[in-house]
Amino acid sequence: MVALVDVNNFYVSCERVFCPALRGQPVVVLSNNDGCVVARSDEAKALHIGMGQPVFEIRALIQEHQVQVFSSNYALYGDMSARVMNTLRPFAPAMEVYSVDESFLDFGGMDCIDLWAHARNIRQTVLQWVGVPVSIGVAPTKVLAKIANRIAKKDKQGEGVRVLAGHWEAELRATDVGDVWGIGGQYATFLSLYGIKTAYDLTQAPDAWVRKHLTVAGLRIQKELQGQPCIDLETDVPNKKQVGTTRTFQCPLTTKAELDEALADFAARCGEKLRRQKNSATTLTAYIETNRMAPREPQYARSFAVAFATPTNSTLALVNAAKCVLSNIYQQGYRYKRAGVLLGGLVHQSAGAQTALFDATDHDKHARLMAALDALNNRYGRNTLRTAAQTTGKGARLTRQNRLSPCYTTRWEDALTVHVGYKSDYCAPDIQV
Repeated sequence: MVALVDVNNFYVSCERVFCPALRGQPVVVLSNNDGCVVARSDEAKALHIGMGQPVFEIRALIQEHQVQVFSSNYALYGDMSARVMNTLRPFAPAMEVYSVDESFLDFGGMDCIDLWAHARNIRQTVLQWVGVPVSIGVAPTKVLAKIANRIAKKDKQGEGVRVLAGHWEAELRATDVGDVWGIGGQYATFLSLYGIKTAYDLTQAPDAWVRKHLTVAGLRIQKELQGQPCIDLETDVPNKKQVGTTRTFQCPLTTKAELDEALADFAARCGEKLRRQKNSATTLTAYIETNRMAPREPQYARSFAVAFATPTNSTLALVNAAKCVLSNIYQQGYRYKRAGVLLGGLVHQSAGAQTALFDATDHDKHARLMAALDALNNRYGRNTLRTAAQTTGKGARLTRQNRLSPCYTTRWEDALTVHVGYKSDYCAPDIQV
């Protein structure tokens, strides 16, 4: 048996942990630059606020129903995700972290226990230890566990748990084929032309027909719906093929100096990610582009890549490479709305690195310097120590985050203060939308 544990409305739930007054209120979390809705509470969904809907379309709705609006606090969400995953690990012999708010637990060999009671215990433990509610679906396969989890979210009487063990025809008949994990919108439209509208209909289709039209991946999904495990848990984290940092700017940048600082920030952030993963990069690609949503403005987009003689994760080398790339692609006279840095050809440190014959860089010195830089930034906050090429000061923030909550768990100065015997109505800054 396999269980899928999914945090309900994850970003919203994280905000509610540190502001209980948000419970029962409509809450939305916005994307970068506070542009679109990326998370909604159940109360916000009831107001028909759509996922991905631009915030300017719902300003009147926000004011009328006093919807609480937050900027994405990825530092907080990442830390809360790690806490959830660490809480889940002792409950099963194997675990796959599927996304920031989802994980599969392998209940193989645990048939002698009450799976419903075990799943309910998991749910209560996560709520008590981390503070976020989860829904749990238990079934013989991963695809069925997805369906069970979906039902658990909607079934208020099931206490957030649904177990499919033996008969699940009724559940498959009630599930649209487009809602099956791995069946996208195009496949769902195609299948409806042949009368396959529910998950149950898909289980009844001939194997040869499914393989011909949905490939081997579709056949695996069909077998999983029938209760035959075909998709294994990925307990080992796959090696990343690329690391990147991209941003849409709050206001368009026009000068090379501004873009230099932005790309330096992105390259430094990529370097942090590489060192955390114990990887080095062999190539760096940087790009800049204007606002495609402003057709009346002159349009320009360009990217360029450079290769390193020796794989590196040094911030100094990455920043220098990013500045070099910008010199090749920058054109004056344009308003640049988006830019990014991508690192490819990743090599793990355990594999060793082939040095170039004429490479005079002292890589050991760079490694010691980066270790000191990371140690200081981890202790005192990101960008406490940075290169001179990067942006300086809080006023240099390039993205809009007017509704950002404090980083309660990752920044000492933002740690929650508890006042004994003191009642406060404070929840979130009253910022006009």
